[in-house]
Amino acid sequence: MPALALPPLAAGALAGTADGDTASRIAAEGARTVPARENGGNHDIKNFTRGSRVFYPVLVPGALLSGGDLHFSQGDGEITFCGAIEMGGYIDLHVDLIKGGMEKYGVTTNPIFMPGNVPPQYTEFISFVGISVDHDTDTNHYLDATMAYRNACLNAVDYLTTFGYSGEQAYLLLGSAPIEGRISGVVDIPNACSTLYLPTAIFDFDIKPTAEGPRKADRGQCAVTS
Repeated sequence: MPALALPPLAAGALAGTADGDTASRIAAEGARTVPARENGGNHDIKNFTRGSRVFYPVLVPGALLSGGDLHFSQGDGEITFCGAIEMGGYIDLHVDLIKGGMEKYGVTTNPIFMPGNVPPQYTEFISFVGISVDHDTDTNHYLDATMAYRNACLNAVDYLTTFGYSGEQAYLLLGSAPIEGRISGVVDIPNACSTLYLPTAIFDFDIKPTAEGPRKADRGQCAVTS
């Protein structure tokens, strides 16, 4: 089993305008925002664009707010961890306080999110299915949507390589392009079904299957380490 969570790490901790003992305590004790968590954290939601609204539970008196980082483009799941296209920029935001809002609306453990008005808009996709079976070990993972989505991603990588992309290129493309990831079925035991929707319009050639087969071409290579 991998580690369940990262502990507070003092090196590189950002404490805002705090200094002295207060900053040291934040660095030594503060819950990290790398994972998505109750107070927000690193959600990296593709549709969190201009005009979005998010309602955060306030869990401690005097809570403060910070935001970032900014992505130019990203696929659902950010499957390559740092696969999104990072960018510099600024955030123009307005903050309202809803007193007692956690009790009024039942927002007690996680934020509520309303997408913005400029999400990636595509109308045609080619979709890949994955189920919760580890085909390397022939292990069936009971209703594991993460395993199913992983398999959908691997199926998409295999498909893209038939058009001349290397495995690394296909993997990076799926992390940075605005793919849609969906949990399509968690009703039929034992297999969860997840799907990956790849927009066809992001390619300058026809990516759809045809009777003639894929048009394989030299698509170069990305930098890799040995």
